[in-house]
Amino acid sequence: MEKQKVLVAERISDKGVVCLKAEKALDVTVDFDIKREDLLQVIGNYDALIVRSVTKVNEELYDAAKKLKVIGRAGNGVDNIDLDGATKRGIIVVNTPEANIISAAEHTIGLLLASCRNTVRANKMLEEGIWERKDLKGSELYHKTLGIIGLGRIGALVTKRMHAFDMRVIAYDPYIPDSRFQRLGVEKCETLDDLLKEADVITIHTPKTEETVNMLGAAEWKKCKKGVRVVNCARGGLYNEQDLAEAVKEGIVASVGLDVVVDEPNPISPLIGMPQCVVTPHLGASTFEAQDKVGLAIAEEVINVLGGKMVPNAVNLPAIAATELEDLRGYLALGDALGKLYYQLKKAPVDRLEIVYEGAAAQQETQMVTRSILQGLLSPVLRERVNMVNAELAAETRGITVTEGKVKGEGRMNRVAVRIGAGKESFTAAGMVTPDNQPHITEVEGYQFDTIPAPYMIFARNDDKPGMIGQIGTLLGAGHVNIATMQVSRKKKEGTAMMVLTVDSAVDGATLEIVRNLDGISDAQLVRL
Repeated sequence: MEKQKVLVAERISDKGVVCLKAEKALDVTVDFDIKREDLLQVIGNYDALIVRSVTKVNEELYDAAKKLKVIGRAGNGVDNIDLDGATKRGIIVVNTPEANIISAAEHTIGLLLASCRNTVRANKMLEEGIWERKDLKGSELYHKTLGIIGLGRIGALVTKRMHAFDMRVIAYDPYIPDSRFQRLGVEKCETLDDLLKEADVITIHTPKTEETVNMLGAAEWKKCKKGVRVVNCARGGLYNEQDLAEAVKEGIVASVGLDVVVDEPNPISPLIGMPQCVVTPHLGASTFEAQDKVGLAIAEEVINVLGGKMVPNAVNLPAIAATELEDLRGYLALGDALGKLYYQLKKAPVDRLEIVYEGAAAQQETQMVTRSILQGLLSPVLRERVNMVNAELAAETRGITVTEGKVKGEGRMNRVAVRIGAGKESFTAAGMVTPDNQPHITEVEGYQFDTIPAPYMIFARNDDKPGMIGQIGTLLGAGHVNIATMQVSRKKKEGTAMMVLTVDSAVDGATLEIVRNLDGISDAQLVRL
């Protein structure tokens, strides 16, 4: 079997590289200094690409990367990666949001302390032979108000540590529930203006989006307390740098601690060189511990994706915790199987997919299960790659309407039911997941079964009369096909029945045709799951 190829195009820890190279199924190339033109020339040979924040993963690269299945971002932010382009092509983008958060939180506090106490200026003056203290007077943090914009993982870590400084902590984050504010001991600000008016210190911990770029500019700085101190260890451009520099000159902002600037890696920010500013070259994750954790984490994520496993840190999939993902595993397998049944049994156009989740199934992250059904439905019949990442987009592009219904309640059966079709024609199937996370197909076209999806299955429609089971068993045996399980279901006595068999190997067309020609058999199809 041909090995899958991984290109590590930016520096990760030795432990991460060792982890990748230990996988016998992977062929790993490490080139931390690869030039853009060389990357574009070779990327078409690779199944996975690992980058940090410098490499631009855009349409130009995607057009050359015909085999690419996964992009690993060793770190958190993904603004150097075109997520829409990846999603359209079914490329999974993974990152390592948890691996460096402690280092980032500690660096935030380090910059805050350094800027509050003029540490860098003091050191520089001593290096120049100047012993002078009167212009280096700083500020305590004790009983001051810290305003945090973005109360996610890093914001929460900063909160916990600054409580130890006896600071009052307030925060603005419209996407976080009140319970999180209460749990962290943080006062909630309903608006950004509320935070700006009260904060003695402001730190921002949001992703870089259209909503957050230049989130604080000239108008916002004028609403702040005179002498406010400002930190940004998140992403460059969340503060308008030119406006912030003006606010420093005007005395509105007393000090600035920056680890990120707009034009990285070019040191051209107007804040660099100002005596009130401490600026570092994006060192938030630059600790030995964080680099080891990031390298190992991204290696494991990429290995899992290439191995066909779902991962908790897929950026262009719904966010799901690792424990929830494990609980969902059986439902994802069931969804894929239900979707794959349609074109193999019905072989007809599709313009709608209706899904009903009942009982325990309705309590799951159903968006992911819906994606798995669409993946199973579309992947066998489309030339381009269809997976969990782009399944919804692929359905939308083809005019397939998807609807979800949920029926909750303790008395309801744990069930996922689908109705697929076009116009007046439709196909129905259903299944359930047992407590041991095993998917079961329980219904096909109104016929009741209890069968575990298998790689090779035969679905046959037959007259409900004696001898049918024996005839099919004999024919398959003559064709050297071993039957693993067999079930028969009927809707009424002496009507039409459906037979479902799981077999150990594929069945050739000639054998299937003999089965179809049996007296009493109206149809027989091999289904590959």
